[in-house]
Amino acid sequence: MLQVLIDAERPLTLPEILGRGDGLAQSSAYRNLAELIGAGVVERIDTGDDHSHYELADDLTAHHHHLICTGCGRVVDVELSDDLEHRLHEAADEVGPAEGFSVTGHRLDLTGLCRSCS
Repeated sequence: MLQVLIDAERPLTLPEILGRGDGLAQSSAYRNLAELIGAGVVERIDTGDDHSHYELADDLTAHHHHLICTGCGRVVDVELSDDLEHRLHEAADEVGPAEGFSVTGHRLDLTGLCRSCS
């Protein structure tokens, strides 16, 4: 399962992981994903549709964000420019303390319609 996520070019749903893997049972896959998430190796992306998407944690890959299509559920990884990433950090540093919250990281998921759905 881990190799499937390493080889993936984008976040995958559980059916996609099972389709690319070597005969892993669905119940075992859920259990393994839960353990990998708990260990900080895999991250779950909730897209609001029937299937969550899974990918390697940012600590193991390059920091990035997501575009999520609300039509088909497709998830696309995107990297922000250094300037935009810096401004996002500044905004988090401003908003967090104003609410008594200590920000330790951020994720940005933008929702909308992909080219195929729009």
